[in-house]
Amino acid sequence: MALLDATPALPAPALSRHLPLALVLLAAFVAVPLAGSDYLINAILLPFLALSLAGLGLNLLTGYGGQLSLGSAAFMAVGAFAAYNLDLRLDGLPLPVTMILAAATAAAVGLVFGIPSLRLRGYYLAVSTLAAQFFVQWALTKFGWFSNHSASGVISAPALQVVGIGLDTTLGRYYLALVTVTLVTALVWRLVSGPEGANLIAVRDNETAAKVIGVPVLRTKL
Repeated sequence: MALLDATPALPAPALSRHLPLALVLLAAFVAVPLAGSDYLINAILLPFLALSLAGLGLNLLTGYGGQLSLGSAAFMAVGAFAAYNLDLRLDGLPLPVTMILAAATAAAVGLVFGIPSLRLRGYYLAVSTLAAQFFVQWALTKFGWFSNHSASGVISAPALQVVGIGLDTTLGRYYLALVTVTLVTALVWRLVSGPEGANLIAVRDNETAAKVIGVPVLRTKL
């Protein structure tokens, strides 16, 4: 009697698993700059990349964490205005350092609003984040220092440079946004694939059960 082949099926090769992602990155980094027009990049792709950053944060907060938020735009505005003022007022500050400090500023403001809201859930949490949205909008409009006393409140980014390379062209801004989105996506993927991601999902699914099994609920929410 012939023995059945008990050899387990081999997993799909790494190349086939990562090929779609590699093709997307190749198209984004090579094909678009070669074939895309200035209109396509400025009017469609740059706003798309900016909103992708917002989507990554909202997906982490709401999708994985289960926390309903209506104030994500406020914290993006804090980061944008912080980067603008850091670059404007601290001459010679490298752009990567500016971006990291701006992200830290947005995170600090998020903590200010987040700590009082730790025990809120559902619609109550959504209302508290909406209040944060209105407060940040009021503060940025009320105090002209944030916009360098621009009459319209609209800010324009100063000259962008990384290691002496100018990024004021359409392609320069595109590559800056694309690299930023790629790095943040990798960081978020790393986060949700590790213990912190498991904690987020546990808190989302059942906060009481998560607390019983030892998940630090309050720290995870922050």
